[in-house]
Amino acid sequence: MGLEGAVKKGFEKQLNAIEDPAKREALYNKLLDQLYERGKAVNMASYLEIDAVIDPADTRRWILKGLMSAPPKTQPSRPYVDPV
Repeated sequence: MGLEGAVKKGFEKQLNAIEDPAKREALYNKLLDQLYERGKAVNMASYLEIDAVIDPADTRRWILKGLMSAPPKTQPSRPYVDPV
């Protein structure tokens, strides 16, 4: 369920209690904006104590940086597994 559905179901009583459609829509948008604000990656990272949030545009650079930091293989790998 998306955030829109969560607001509609989770606050159904409060929304249905408002008879004016404009006021109901305003409350819906306010609640939805609050969920979007709480659900941002930076906010969730601080709440869950995650050290870093990677911007999707920087993902490739981060992955390549991590792969390049690994030490090179010093032993040749075997092309098969010896069952003995």
